[in-house]
Amino acid sequence: MVDDAISRLQGLRDEPVWQPMPDAMKAEFHGPPPTDPAPLEAVYADVKNKLYPHAMGNIHPRFLAWYMGAGCLTGALADFLAAIDGSNLGGGDTGANQVDRQVTDWLRQMMGFPEGASGTLVNGGSMANIVGLTAARNAMAGVDLHTQSVADIGAPLRFYASDQVHSCHMKAMNLLGVGCAGLTRIATDDTFRMDLDALRAAIQADRSQGVRPACVIATAGTTNTGSIDPLPEIADLCREESIWLHVDGCIGALFSIAPANRHLVAGIEKADSLALDLHKGLHAPFDVGCALLRDQKAHRATFAENAEYLQVATRGLAAAEFLHDYGLETTRGFRALKVWMMLRHHGVETFGRILDHNIAQALHLTALIDAAPELELMAPTSTTVVCFRHVPGGLDEAELCAHNTEIMLRIQESGIAVITDTTIRGRHCLRVAICNHRTKDEDIDLLVQEVLRIGAEMTPVGVVDDA
Repeated sequence: MVDDAISRLQGLRDEPVWQPMPDAMKAEFHGPPPTDPAPLEAVYADVKNKLYPHAMGNIHPRFLAWYMGAGCLTGALADFLAAIDGSNLGGGDTGANQVDRQVTDWLRQMMGFPEGASGTLVNGGSMANIVGLTAARNAMAGVDLHTQSVADIGAPLRFYASDQVHSCHMKAMNLLGVGCAGLTRIATDDTFRMDLDALRAAIQADRSQGVRPACVIATAGTTNTGSIDPLPEIADLCREESIWLHVDGCIGALFSIAPANRHLVAGIEKADSLALDLHKGLHAPFDVGCALLRDQKAHRATFAENAEYLQVATRGLAAAEFLHDYGLETTRGFRALKVWMMLRHHGVETFGRILDHNIAQALHLTALIDAAPELELMAPTSTTVVCFRHVPGGLDEAELCAHNTEIMLRIQESGIAVITDTTIRGRHCLRVAICNHRTKDEDIDLLVQEVLRIGAEMTPVGVVDDA
């Protein structure tokens, strides 16, 4: 299995990025559970012959779709070792516990958070956001939500985020009992960054109506365009208004370790809580994310519950603080090992250089788009996300949407590359997200060539670009 895994990684570039599974093969995945054992070789043959050829493709150098990272062999081997170790990171005085604590402290230092700040590893960015926002709600509620409910909060709590915020925050609002009405979406400027004046006005309007401003959710790397909210200015405003600052840094927080681009997220270290998605900037295999909180006491007070069967001891296996006191999961896998091994094997500087290179590739793609009359850039390129479309003349918005959707699907189905699409302020476009340590500039060049080729094939004879 290990030999095959290495061969597969070495031959990725020669394989399709993605291909659909035939219906006949899908039918083989229906039926009753097996009653009799089968040789492991036969089971593995199905993995190799049926699953691998129909994988998502995000490890491929020309997977340029959802922003999720490309994995890492060191991390994959670490996951195997972690599974063999079998430790539950909910608690216990173990070596795994020490690795977990060291990893969260390394991440604290990498993000510039102060000594004494705390962190917890979770399954990804959405859960990391939920951890930070739960702490924000509890800290700003004015009542003890361990013994009282959100109905006992004296004034309605209000959270604020840009109109580009990730959908996981709407889920968080519902989970926290605030509801989507408790999240005010703030307008963004021409570069899709939160408008500070609009934020300030919304806060003042809420205070005048008896609503309690609780938390600003700033985004360091929006999903649509990769834009980064003005973090230093938002941090100053939150301090002036005594509001919790949470930063969703799932896409961009790790730019903090990129030598040429760390300035893009200056001010992130001022956050009260920060969500990190380590699948992305560190290319850790799924799944692992991290929530960092400036106030360790507030962090623990949010999640710690007393149970007679889970008591810290002075000696023995339970003679260590329970890590589950900092999050929602009592059972926690040994996610820390892959991050620990990857950082030790490759070093922080290596990952920083990869991030710099991906940003440079996004700018290279932008230059190719600008140089092609048939292509239109749909948003400024801030980091590693590029939005554009093919624009033959004479098509209205609905027709352009259909035209570019078909381009996207043909590219996906060809296996040459995978990109996705989105809608920005009512206009549909193609979206390229570069988060892959295997991607080369020639992969970007090939993508543009294919978009132009397919777009030209689809353009009716006689239609001339009049843009």
